[in-house]
Amino acid sequence: MTTLPRTLLDLAASLSAERLEKVIGRAERLGLFDLRPVEALLLRAGGHRGAGRLRRALAHYRDDPAFVRSELERRFLALIRSSDLPVPSTNIFVEGYEVDAYWPESRFAVELDSFEFHHTREAFESDRRRQEELKLAGVEMIRVTWQRLEENPKGLVERIGTLLARRRGQ
Repeated sequence: MTTLPRTLLDLAASLSAERLEKVIGRAERLGLFDLRPVEALLLRAGGHRGAGRLRRALAHYRDDPAFVRSELERRFLALIRSSDLPVPSTNIFVEGYEVDAYWPESRFAVELDSFEFHHTREAFESDRRRQEELKLAGVEMIRVTWQRLEENPKGLVERIGTLLARRRGQ
C-alpha cells in the first residue's frame, strides 16, 4: 500500500498527461487530494521518471488562490505569470521551513516580506535564522518587499531570472 502522492508519482511515469490529470481530478472529487504532500514528495523525488510530468499536471492546482495568503503574494505571482519565468510553487515546506515562492529545480526561494507579518523582533530574528538554515541546506533565497514589487516590477523579474539562471548553472 502506498500514499496517494507516491501513487500519483509512480503513475505519472507511465500514464499520458491527459490520463494523469483525470486521475488527479478523480482523487480531488473523492476528497483525497491535497497538493502540499504531493509537492513535498516532488521535492524529494529527484530524478524519478514521473516527477516532471506530475509537476506539469499539478500546474493549475498551484493557481488556486487558497495557496496564496496575501495580496503581496497574489501580486508577486501575477507578475511572475506575466513574465517568461517558470511559475514557482507557493507556500510550501522546504527543508522544514515554509517559503512563499520556490523553484525546486533551481533550489531558489523568494520570501515576500510585508511589515504586517514581519514587524516584531521575534519575526525579524526568526526570518534571519530561517534564511541561514536554508542557505546551509543549499537553498538560495532573496527577500522582496511590497515597495520593491511596486517600484520596479520589470527589474525584479530580470533579477529573479538572472538568479534562477545562475542557480541552474551551478
